[in-house]
Amino acid sequence: MYRHLITAGTTLTLVVISCGLALAAGEGHADSATLLKDFLYRLLNFAIVVAVLYLILRKPIKNGLSGRRDEIEKALDEARRAKEEAEAKFAEYDKKLSLATEEIASITAAIKQEAEAEKAKIIANANAMAAKIEQDAEKAADLEVEKAKTALQQEAVQLAVGIAEEVLKKNFTKDDDGRLIDEYMQKVGDLN
Repeated sequence: MYRHLITAGTTLTLVVISCGLALAAGEGHADSATLLKDFLYRLLNFAIVVAVLYLILRKPIKNGLSGRRDEIEKALDEARRAKEEAEAKFAEYDKKLSLATEEIASITAAIKQEAEAEKAKIIANANAMAAKIEQDAEKAADLEVEKAKTALQQEAVQLAVGIAEEVLKKNFTKDDDGRLIDEYMQKVGDLN
């Protein structure tokens, strides 16, 4: 506080001396002593006004500046707190983002793995179905071959019977018929 008074007093003295030198060096029509005296009264008047204003306004200005200082400190503290909160939020969101990225990567890997497993399952089912169809086709072909063989055998038997009947009708006589009946009866009698 005293330092401000010393600075103000020194400045005021320098202003007075400068003005006095300027008046003394100048050519004036008026008496320089009168002008200096008038200037000194004005300077004294100005100094009294400044001193009274200083004494009257010192406390309100000091309180205002101190209040302003408190407000600035409070604002700085709030800004620091807001910055720390923002950094904490940023760290939290960054952590969540990295966790989300990892989760997305793991989900993607799981989906790929499931897709590969499903693909393998579908291929295995298709191979099994193809093998079953092939077996069914072979069975069906075997059945058809067996049916054809049976049909051919039946037809061959019918043809053979028909040919045998014709041969017998041509070559078989009544004497052969009696002889065969006797032989058959003898064989049946031997069995009993």
